[in-house]
Amino acid sequence: MTLTGEAAPDAQTRSHPVDSRRYVPFLVVTTVCLASVSVVAVWSGAASVSVGDVFAVLYAHVGGPPVDPLLDRIVWGLRVPRILIAAMAGAGLSLAGAVLQALVRNPIADPYILGVGSGASFGAVLIMTTSVGTGLSIGVPVAAFLGAMVSLIAVLVLGRREGMLVPLRMVLAGVAIGYLLSAATSFVQLRADPSQLSGVLFWLLGSVSGASWSDLGIPAAVITVCAGVLLTQSRQLNALAMGDESAQSVGVDVRRTRLLLLVIASLLTAVVVAVAGGIGFVGLLVPHAVRLVVGSDHRKLLPTTALVGATFLVIVDLAARMLDAPNELPLGIITAGLGAPFFLWLLRRDGGTQS
Repeated sequence: MTLTGEAAPDAQTRSHPVDSRRYVPFLVVTTVCLASVSVVAVWSGAASVSVGDVFAVLYAHVGGPPVDPLLDRIVWGLRVPRILIAAMAGAGLSLAGAVLQALVRNPIADPYILGVGSGASFGAVLIMTTSVGTGLSIGVPVAAFLGAMVSLIAVLVLGRREGMLVPLRMVLAGVAIGYLLSAATSFVQLRADPSQLSGVLFWLLGSVSGASWSDLGIPAAVITVCAGVLLTQSRQLNALAMGDESAQSVGVDVRRTRLLLLVIASLLTAVVVAVAGGIGFVGLLVPHAVRLVVGSDHRKLLPTTALVGATFLVIVDLAARMLDAPNELPLGIITAGLGAPFFLWLLRRDGGTQS
């Protein structure tokens, strides 16, 4: 496997996709799994809540009889928004990873490979540790998005050769920018008030513990719109995954389409980092695993990736709450613990095939 993605066709060839007749039932099963896992996550936790209590609270919010205020606070005020944000974060990172894997033609690319995650983290940590933006509820998301856009612009400038974006140059530029912005984030932490550091560190490792209904609006809108746009661009993604020349031969405006998709992937990453912190490996593990099952056609890959990513992160958040109860683990610790062995398996799998 090479950095520019020569292994991608091999990975596609070795996949065992679900055929067209089985895809819709597979998608339905995946949706049911997400719903089931979400219900389990709602009733599981330090406070004992039964399945009947969960449905009673949900029914109360669609016109049913009122329930105990404490029960309503636990289920509706704390757990439901937390699960929704975890699901959106998983879907957003997985979609961003799938897009970037196609654009740079590298099956091990993830949302952070272009330094976008580091840029978003730098902007968010800067706003969290200074007085700038204090009192603005959208301060952290805006700062994260601006940081991601600065990183993206730098990658677009440095990743060009003779007016064309070159995947290898983009990856190398993204790695360099990511290290630079990570160093800047560390410097900001060193200069911050010590009382802020524990919260910043926990946020950087990923957490949805502070989720509330007020946090849902912006990420829900952004991720929904971005997902819709990506679905309309699935054919173009299929073409770009085969190379710029192949895409141009079928009428794709490579420059404009690549820029649009890069901005969408960056926006997804920025929004997720803003509301859930830096959660690693989701954007690498989920799209690659889904590709092995449903194939590389983005018309199938994108919807399935979003559903599996949402399910995966809801499970991870549940594990983060339960493994060290009553304490919580950062999400990034669990995803790294699962993702690193998967990554090593990919290296061994591809290396063995090439040898």
